[in-house]
Amino acid sequence: MSKATGSGNPQSDTPALVTLGEAMAVVGATVPGPFANGAPMRLGWAGAEATVAVGVSRLGHRAAWTGRVGEDSAGAMILAGLRAEGVDVSGARIDPEAATGMMLRERRTADRLRVSYYRAGLAGSRLAPADLDERQIAAARILHVTGITPALSATARAAVEHAVRAAHAAGVTVSLDVNHRELLWSRADAAEVLGRLLPYTNLVFAGTEEAALLVPEDDPQEMARALTLLGPEEAVLKLGSEGALTVTGDGTHTQAAIPVTAVDPVGAGDAFVSGYLAAVLDGSPVPGRLRLAALCGAFAVSVPGDWEGIPHRTELGLLAAQDIVR
Repeated sequence: MSKATGSGNPQSDTPALVTLGEAMAVVGATVPGPFANGAPMRLGWAGAEATVAVGVSRLGHRAAWTGRVGEDSAGAMILAGLRAEGVDVSGARIDPEAATGMMLRERRTADRLRVSYYRAGLAGSRLAPADLDERQIAAARILHVTGITPALSATARAAVEHAVRAAHAAGVTVSLDVNHRELLWSRADAAEVLGRLLPYTNLVFAGTEEAALLVPEDDPQEMARALTLLGPEEAVLKLGSEGALTVTGDGTHTQAAIPVTAVDPVGAGDAFVSGYLAAVLDGSPVPGRLRLAALCGAFAVSVPGDWEGIPHRTELGLLAAQDIVR
């Protein structure tokens, strides 16, 4: 059994974006080197879908996150953190029978991270269709899901599929980030499940290796165009230091990466997605969506942590300023 958290965020009415997935506690090294007794660590939390919800909230749109956490200090920290960021967690579940998952992040050298996950059978993987609020999904403007959650368990996969079909039936825009994790499932299994979701999807995000799960082409523009033939009207390819591109029925749009000093690459892709979806909610055309997405990705890689560096809307001009001190 699980129980609802019983409290959301009263800042406005219906969430514009609804997402569901796993959130975990994070214990991360703060200096390079192997884990050792007494090494300095930083405690936090993370989750791909939760990061998107935080980013959309910081950019002025109400977001809601559904997932399961344990009845423990880590779960309480995650829910309190999401609430503090203005994210509605009224649909989150506290699971008294399973602990909150955990991630250990080791900065083995100055430029190489090593990440270990402890999630199998824990609270996040126990998400199920019964945890979903179909009325909240149907009232949203965007439902966002990723390829991480359906890889966690059969019940989590069923929850994602149920949410996507419910949103599609209600005319809600469905956003899918492929976000493939090879340690969670094989490329063949990922392709099969995500291929079933694509016909219900309006907007798909992928890196080139992730897009290769679903389409045979190797040119990014052709990959994106091929993805649109599988269902989505809009395909966005994240190209890292080379920027990003979007293919729609109107053609191809490109965006260069915004130059910054990279500190932590983890979470940059989710920050990018949060900016893109916030711009969709703004009503921006595709070039504006790509620009805001690139800005959010640049902010994110400039700060340690998954979501901590995502900008508030009032900060968006900071990277364009000539003076490094304001």
